[in-house]
Amino acid sequence: MFSGIIAAVGRITDLTPREAGYRLTVESGGLGLEDVQLGDSIAHNGVCLTVVAIDGPRFMVDVSPETLRCTVGLDAPGEINLEKALRLADRLGGHLVSGHVDGVGEVLRFDPVGDNRLLAIRAPAELSRYIARKGSVTVNGVSLTTNTVEGDDFTINLIPHTLEMTTLRHLQPGSKVNLEVDLIARYCERLLSADQDAA
Repeated sequence: MFSGIIAAVGRITDLTPREAGYRLTVESGGLGLEDVQLGDSIAHNGVCLTVVAIDGPRFMVDVSPETLRCTVGLDAPGEINLEKALRLADRLGGHLVSGHVDGVGEVLRFDPVGDNRLLAIRAPAELSRYIARKGSVTVNGVSLTTNTVEGDDFTINLIPHTLEMTTLRHLQPGSKVNLEVDLIARYCERLLSADQDAA
C-alpha cells in the first residue's frame, strides 16, 4: 500500500527487453535506497513494481506486457514519480493507494491560475462513477483532491509545492496519465451490489 505522497522524482534510464516486457533501470533521485531490499515494492507513476536488483543509487524492476498495456510512462526513458511502500507505523498523508492503476486518463486543460495550475482530466467512462467532488484520486501516483466532477471530466487544483515535487509540472493538454480511483469507493460499490444481488 502507498499514500500517494511522492518521495522523489527519479528517472528511467534504460529499458532492457525481456522475453516478456522490459527490465527498467531507474535512477532513484532523492529516494533513499538504504532501507530497500530485493522484493520490496516501489510505486512508479502510481504503478507498484517489485525491486529485482539494486546498484548504488539505481535499482531495477521488471514490467510485464499487461502492465505496459494498461498504463503510461513505463515504456520510455524519462522522469518518474517514486514512492516506497508504506510501513504500518507511517503517517497516511494522502489516501490509501494500492498501486494498481485502474485506467489511463487524458489531460484536457493545464491552465495557470496565479501560481497554481488548474488540471482538467477526462477519465475512462467505466471509472468516472468512482470519482466524486472533493474526493480522492491518484494521478501518476500523486494523491489529489478533486474540485469539480462533470460526467467523465474532473478538475484538480495543483499548488506550487505539488508542481515542484512531482512530474505533474510537465503535463499539457493531450498528455495521458495513470489513474487510480478511491479504494473505498470500489468496496462500497461491491458491498451495495452484493446486497442488491442477494435481495
